[in-house]
Amino acid sequence: MQTALTPEIKQTAIGREADAILRSCVHCGFCNATCPTFNLLADELDGPRGRIYLMKQVLEGAPAGRATQLHLDRCLTCLACESTCPSGVRYGQLLDIGRVLVDAQVPRPWSERIARRLLRYVLPYAWRFNFLLYFGRLARPLLPAKLRANIPLREPVRSQPDATRARSVLLLEGCVQPGLAPHINTATARVLDRFGIQTISIASAGCCGAMSHHLSVPAEALDFARRNIDAWWPAIEGGAEAIVITASGCGLFVKDYGHLLRLDERYAAKAARVSMLTKDIGEFIALEPLSTLKVKPRKVAFHSPCTLQHGQKLNGVIEGILQRCGFILTPVPDAHLCCGSAGTYSLLQNEISQALLKNKVTALESGAPEMIATANIGCWSHLRTRSGVPVKHWIELLDNADYIKY
Repeated sequence: MQTALTPEIKQTAIGREADAILRSCVHCGFCNATCPTFNLLADELDGPRGRIYLMKQVLEGAPAGRATQLHLDRCLTCLACESTCPSGVRYGQLLDIGRVLVDAQVPRPWSERIARRLLRYVLPYAWRFNFLLYFGRLARPLLPAKLRANIPLREPVRSQPDATRARSVLLLEGCVQPGLAPHINTATARVLDRFGIQTISIASAGCCGAMSHHLSVPAEALDFARRNIDAWWPAIEGGAEAIVITASGCGLFVKDYGHLLRLDERYAAKAARVSMLTKDIGEFIALEPLSTLKVKPRKVAFHSPCTLQHGQKLNGVIEGILQRCGFILTPVPDAHLCCGSAGTYSLLQNEISQALLKNKVTALESGAPEMIATANIGCWSHLRTRSGVPVKHWIELLDNADYIKY
């Protein structure tokens, strides 16, 4: 693609990055075939190719309008287009640049500004979120069914292992997961303990920063990243072999710390180290002796989050673990399509999100599974609102397996 970016933009680091990404696009349109919003809305401007043209125009000096902002907002950032693209276009990074530029030009309606500010004020801070969740659960019986479905009941949390092990890993607690589903990381600690691995949770580490980043507040996102790096660094120097993350959306963003902080002289080297050590719990456990786990064969539909299969490129890893452990995986049509959760997307673009959720649940339940398993807290919470079968994080299935000591 030929480009003519304005000199003011092209001379900046993000301008040079955007120019390189645009030039790698060959207009083929393969991306539209796997784009959930294009398939749903049938609008060229609601597909990756159309959005690339819109961002190109802005980068070349054309004024952005409300319509441009809306089409970029409707993108799920699912990255299915990147999995399909034969040219390796880094669409996700271009979108992050484009959204910031457009939001700087186009004032949002007051209702959107308030909604986005509230999300940034509450969700990244566990104590604020847990405070509201507590009262939400108290009021849950009085709420309409649609609202009640969005407030999951607290599930039993099993005991946390406290044994000291020769091997250790850092475990990101996250922001909303400790309140919504604390049992997920507890299950992770219990499974890793069976393999002789101790998990270390650092209280001062919290939100990974992904939400702020995708809401076009990159400076705030980098502050979250720096805080986590500072919190983890002593344990990394102490020999922690990995940073294990159970939410694939957080894992994808932490793996990108090295790129995001590459220009920060104080943090560039540390960020690169953190990115290198970061592992999704699936890719980490895949290397452990899974033959020591014995399960009762059950039919499971695995939902591979977009951040896992398209972002981290780990499609098939967790499916392989579950099959090696004895679970029977049911077929899932159009498994590459997003469930509609996409971080805050389900709150900000509810109508599109619900349409995608309906299609996803239909696909997941088509093989008559006993349960649905997923790998991301957002997808876990979203799928539960419509699914007719239990929805679990896949690590819970391994936690419930019997352990065989040879």
